Amino acid sequence: MVLNSLESNLFHHAGLTADLCIHCNICNLACPVMAASDEFMGPKAVGPQAERFRHPRLQIPDGTVSLCSGCGTCSRVCPHGVAVAEMTAQAQARLVEQQGVPLRERLIARPEMIGQWGRPFASIANRLLQSKFVRWFFDRALGIHREAPLPVFAKKTLRQLETQITMTKPAPDHEDRSWVAYFHGCRTNYVEPFLGELTIQVLEQLGCSVILPSQGCCGSPLQANGLFKDARRYAIKNLEALQPFLAADIPILGTSASCIQQIKHNYREVLGLNGRGFDALAYATQDVFEWILESRWQQMCALALLPLDVRVLYHASCQLKNQWIGTPALQVLGLVPGLEIHLSTSQCCGAADTYSLKREKFPIATRVGLDLFDQVDELQPDLVLTESDTCRWWLAHITGVEVQHPLEVLAQSMGLSSDR
Repeated sequence: MVLNSLESNLFHHAGLTADLCIHCNICNLACPVMAASDEFMGPKAVGPQAERFRHPRLQIPDGTVSLCSGCGTCSRVCPHGVAVAEMTAQAQARLVEQQGVPLRERLIARPEMIGQWGRPFASIANRLLQSKFVRWFFDRALGIHREAPLPVFAKKTLRQLETQITMTKPAPDHEDRSWVAYFHGCRTNYVEPFLGELTIQVLEQLGCSVILPSQGCCGSPLQANGLFKDARRYAIKNLEALQPFLAADIPILGTSASCIQQIKHNYREVLGLNGRGFDALAYATQDVFEWILESRWQQMCALALLPLDVRVLYHASCQLKNQWIGTPALQVLGLVPGLEIHLSTSQCCGAADTYSLKREKFPIATRVGLDLFDQVDELQPDLVLTESDTCRWWLAHITGVEVQHPLEVLAQSMGLSSDR
């Protein structure tokens, strides 16, 4: 049977990396889901071991592959560079393609569409989403767990609040290297516009002129639910929209760890979108703290930051770890006088984008995050900090502690504010 070129490329790449596996079981030992579920066979079994017997057209992958949360831990710890998480994601997509897509996955994988529907009726939508009857209906009819955290829509989007810096092309004086483009993502735009406003203020304080380029969903939730064709369409549209900024050598910065991981890594390594355009997009895109460390460290050190008598627990999300950039937020926040920072000892909080929303996976997600929940309970911090939006909502919902993006703390120390 003849495969199209994209499928051939993915199949060939996965096959090559599968052959590097030496069955050392390090991925199994590190996998947070395997430790939390007796049903999950583990990354070695559903990844490289099964990949040797898979064919994109001729065989349906084992259903247990769907229990993988996509945290990426297995790929990070593999001593031989096996793309375990990537080939598992591709197997999940083949399973979805062959078995069909449930309505639940079609809905939860589209935060941009949900934001467009919910934002105009924010007050009503937010009340409905907190209704016990509505949550019971979602649980029974759609399989969205009644206790899983759902987004709270803002009355105005970030783009409505910042219309004066929304652009489709670089400003005429783009030769000024202080220009940066902000890829805010769907959830910042519709749910956390205050984070976007603070990001813009922080960057301006560091001497930057900020642009909000035209953009769509990064496609991470679509990919996480096996909807690769739709995810690729978003990726291609984003590349086309951001091309003028790439040509002008303007950095593309983000605050959503999942969006940045998607653009930097997943477009090419999971979705198979190769070529100089996607390479350039990956190289130009950075976490905002990563960029501050590399390009504005002297200006950062020169600021007279306000002291904060606050004890925080910092949890590096899986999506941040998968970028292989360390923890740049910690280095920047280390400049804040009086800030007491404790580090999470947990591998994963369990949220995993839309994973924890699903009724059958909510108990697994809860067990995955138990170590972190216990650490929060023991430490009793004033705040928990993490770069992932879904991790923030999940941790706040489960622990009852306020959870913020690290940039919010930096902005507070810089004397900046925004309406939450």
